[in-house]
Amino acid sequence: MSQPAVFFGHGSPMNALGGPYVAAWRELGEAIGKPKGVVMISAHWETRGLGVTAQARPETIHDFGGFGPELQAMQYPAPGSPDLARRVSELTRAHAVETWGLDHGTWSVLVHVWPDADVPVVQLSLDRTLTARQHYDLARALNPLRDEGIVIAGSGDFVHNLRTWKRTGEDSPYPWAVSFNEAVKAAFVRGDHDALIDWVDLAEDAQLSVPTDEHYLPLLYVAAQARPGDEISFFNDEITGGSISMTGVRIG
Repeated sequence: MSQPAVFFGHGSPMNALGGPYVAAWRELGEAIGKPKGVVMISAHWETRGLGVTAQARPETIHDFGGFGPELQAMQYPAPGSPDLARRVSELTRAHAVETWGLDHGTWSVLVHVWPDADVPVVQLSLDRTLTARQHYDLARALNPLRDEGIVIAGSGDFVHNLRTWKRTGEDSPYPWAVSFNEAVKAAFVRGDHDALIDWVDLAEDAQLSVPTDEHYLPLLYVAAQARPGDEISFFNDEITGGSISMTGVRIG
């Protein structure tokens, strides 16, 4: 049975400790069951050249500051998979990396999806030498993994503008954030991946929603897994702080 591809809007690292988005992540994990592994593309691992984590026991990376000791102490001891890393390398020519682990874009979500930390996880980096279209084309090479028991996942945010994020008080979404979020969803539904790739033209003021593209690019890795007849569904479909989209997408 083919596994789905999933994009997670991960938002703040504090979501690892709980909150309004956790229930949907837990329900997703229960619906999927226990796959043979996960290949995660996170907004928080950017490299020059393509890398894949190859450790049997990846480190839980606390790649943030300014949060309390409970979050800093949190661990997600999911196993890695050198075999899966080698398979990813065969498909993408990624080089094995032993100096990275699971960053918060990965574990702050998966701690709720598979709370027993018993599903092997490898991360594939965002190669900053690639264009958006090259990221998408690279991602298509991962598609056979869906038939090998592997979930292809991305973690970022459709809309991610920390400069305009409302830190206190009223947090209704900016109209431009809503417009872009809806445009991304509509492109997924109609299968218009060219529109997703050329995101600057996807909606008015798109660059307010994507001032830098590291949180957006992981969704191209998920879109690229779509096959004819795949169902598209959304979860946690809301914008927090005015300008951070928590919307997730499941394909298949």
